[in-house]
Amino acid sequence: MILKQILEIYEYIDKPTANGKELQEYFEGYSVKDCQINVKKIKGDTGETDFIRILIPGINGKFKGGNSPTIGILGRLGGIGARPEVIGLVSDGDGALIALSVAAKILDMYKKGDYLEGDVIISTHICPNAPTQPHDPVPFMGSPVDMQTVNREEVSGDLDAILSIDTTKGNRVINHSGFAISPTVKEGYILKTSEDLLDIMSITTGKLPKVFPITTQDITPYGNDIYHLNSILQPATATDAPVVGVAITTETAVPGCATGASHFVDIELASRFTLEVAKSFGKNNCKFYDEDEFKLIKEKYGSMVHIQTLGKKA
Repeated sequence: MILKQILEIYEYIDKPTANGKELQEYFEGYSVKDCQINVKKIKGDTGETDFIRILIPGINGKFKGGNSPTIGILGRLGGIGARPEVIGLVSDGDGALIALSVAAKILDMYKKGDYLEGDVIISTHICPNAPTQPHDPVPFMGSPVDMQTVNREEVSGDLDAILSIDTTKGNRVINHSGFAISPTVKEGYILKTSEDLLDIMSITTGKLPKVFPITTQDITPYGNDIYHLNSILQPATATDAPVVGVAITTETAVPGCATGASHFVDIELASRFTLEVAKSFGKNNCKFYDEDEFKLIKEKYGSMVHIQTLGKKA
């Protein structure tokens, strides 16, 4: 159960003065040796936000000279709040809440003597007064910084795979309350959905797994004037590591800037799934994609890395 950590993190981010420094002090309170917690304030055209990055070394991770793979857990969002237009935690903040709660749970495990094999790197950002922006069918949360900056700050380090967690409620293609995962995206290719991730999802939820549809448009960078479902797969434009989206979903289209729309059951389910993936991945028991098949695909059809760029100019 990760409910305790979710409630604690919620209290830190559901306020107009939410900031990265307070969260840094909270995480440092676990006093876990070698854990690195960094906060960086970055200003953009429409405001500022605090990026927070937490490195939790595994007992056989690269940080300590081991060879277990490293997983990146990204809480993707525009902002946790849209003040002064609305007050309270917005739906868009679920990704940050989940990522930070998973970090707190892992640190709590370490404090009690349970250790993961591989390194875990958790990244997100804290902005309680982000702008909103028009989007069909419902408005999106904007961000005080551009996507290139977000990717630079969050998709960093020697990551062997990435879980990108993002509220994905403002659409009509995922009609399910809870969470869903995407097929794996790597170097411009949309690959088959990981069987290992489907297994973990079934075990943690006790239900059949849910997979949300993605298109080529969704895995191209923001800024190319092409429609995107949302930003959940934008990390895939900035890395050659495999990326899987973890979408917090609803049956109806819910605006990212809506408050009172975060469901603790869905958040806890997604958090527990993320933790179990981190456990298994570090032990090499969870593959995001088939390496041999990916090699064969590239031999037959060539590179697709141009999909990771803004493309040709008209």
